[in-house]
Amino acid sequence: MIISRTSQYAIQALIYLATQPGGRPVLSRDIAHNLGVSPPYMAKVLQGLCRGQLLDSTRGRRGGFVLRSGAEHANLLEVVLLTDGPRVDRECLLGLKACQDETACPMHLNWKVVKKDIHACLGGITLRHLAKAVQSGQYRLADLPQGLASH
Repeated sequence: MIISRTSQYAIQALIYLATQPGGRPVLSRDIAHNLGVSPPYMAKVLQGLCRGQLLDSTRGRRGGFVLRSGAEHANLLEVVLLTDGPRVDRECLLGLKACQDETACPMHLNWKVVKKDIHACLGGITLRHLAKAVQSGQYRLADLPQGLASH
């Protein structure tokens, strides 16, 4: 896995919210249900996205989570850096604590090239682009129900 489960859920939640009509607030538990994620874990992810200023949240009867204005233009690298922190840039593929050009592991030079390509890919894809692809029916956002996955 190249990005953490938390980043995966954050991206899924952001895309889901970007597909909602008219910026309608959505409850955390509804997002979790639609994405097949544990509600407490999703709530934690959504709060982190609020702290990162990608989402707004409102309490109360008509409350929920909505994309903050302009957040649909955020790219996936920004989301991953927000949720996973700077470890994404510094983490060694083999798990060494110090892995840089001067103190490289056996995979460092190869991984450095791959990581650069991954960053470029994630940096070139916005939430808006992915939301449009999901809305068009071209892609799905969550796993298929068990009965459908085997067909």
